[in-house]
Amino acid sequence: MDLTIKNIIGIDVRGKRVLFRPDINSPIDDKKNIVNTNRLLKTVPTLKYLLDGGAKLAIIAHQGDTLDYQNLIPLEEHAKILSELVGVKIDYIDDVCGDAAIEKIKKLNAGEAILLGNLRYLTEEISTFERDVKLTSKDMESTYLVRRLRSLFDIYVNDAFSAAHRNAPSMTGFQHLMPSFAGPLFFKEYEMLSSVIFGATKPVVYLLGGAKISDAFSMMERVLTNKSADLILASGVTGIIMLIANEISIGSKYTKWLSDRDLLSFVGEGKELLHKFKDKFVLPLDLAYEKEGKREEISVIDLPLEQLFLDIGRETISNFQSIIEKAGTVISNGPMGVYENPHFECGTREVYKSLEKTSAFTLIGGGDTVSASKKYIDTKNINYVCTAGGAMVRFLSGKSLPLIEAYKNV
Repeated sequence: MDLTIKNIIGIDVRGKRVLFRPDINSPIDDKKNIVNTNRLLKTVPTLKYLLDGGAKLAIIAHQGDTLDYQNLIPLEEHAKILSELVGVKIDYIDDVCGDAAIEKIKKLNAGEAILLGNLRYLTEEISTFERDVKLTSKDMESTYLVRRLRSLFDIYVNDAFSAAHRNAPSMTGFQHLMPSFAGPLFFKEYEMLSSVIFGATKPVVYLLGGAKISDAFSMMERVLTNKSADLILASGVTGIIMLIANEISIGSKYTKWLSDRDLLSFVGEGKELLHKFKDKFVLPLDLAYEKEGKREEISVIDLPLEQLFLDIGRETISNFQSIIEKAGTVISNGPMGVYENPHFECGTREVYKSLEKTSAFTLIGGGDTVSASKKYIDTKNINYVCTAGGAMVRFLSGKSLPLIEAYKNV
């Protein structure tokens, strides 16, 4: 652990105005209701410590992904759930740092808390990480969020390890302006992932799926080169891209779907990975699609087919399960397919059941991964459920995290 990062536990916060930055970004359903409270639950210990200690607490957090405009909603339900979990009323205002929010912050009494509006509605919060802009601490100080809030607080606390890969003002803009600390969840996540890097039982299997393939492609070469991964089981959109890289034609319909989302750009990188590490990849053997309202499966050797493939097939499921059964460590990020659709939940359900049964050390991370796993298995049987997805991937691949960098020399 970087010793320059101090833990808020043990610090006297009574009467102090504290700016608290957790990650409570949660999966929601088509009615815009929260369907998984994992991150909210894991925020509770730090939140209770601050409230019980008499802090005047303002919470800043984000919800949703602006890259595809998914799950962007106000944080009112988050405040309600947190209130129920901690047993203290968490007020909410749909304003991040405007005059109304500042007035509310100034009126806080010891032991009171307010959750401010969704940070993702602020352009400066999203433009920095979407464009990978490298802002200095001086640049951060000039942002609207930091300029508006900096003088109102005595202490800054960040417990959002799961957003540690985001170089945004709420994450890295306050450390040089006031006494700054990390929360216990931050340290727990860091230490658990460090143990996976430096002490994982072999063979180490990475189970990568989902639709957000940039996470997978940002790490695969690194973990294979440094031999922290022995095998990569590729499913979801990552699996499809790797099939194309392996000279499998999937048909024009799915190809267009990938092209429309600029995902074919990953095929070249996939080819290079297979050239260097072909024996380290386990690709789908069959895929599932919908025909006349029913699930159908096709072997990859019988492709192309003009369909959208939304799950792995049963032969692939069986192959993945046998590998997981023999693994020493399994790290999972991303579901196998579109598990929200009953026709295409089979791959995710059955593979996650094998995670529950294996004797290997199991670690899962990422909002969709956790949400999907809770649907099919008792996650108490998973060794560690990490709140992080992108940050977990980046950390395990050995890349620096902007949040940790921001605490250096504070």
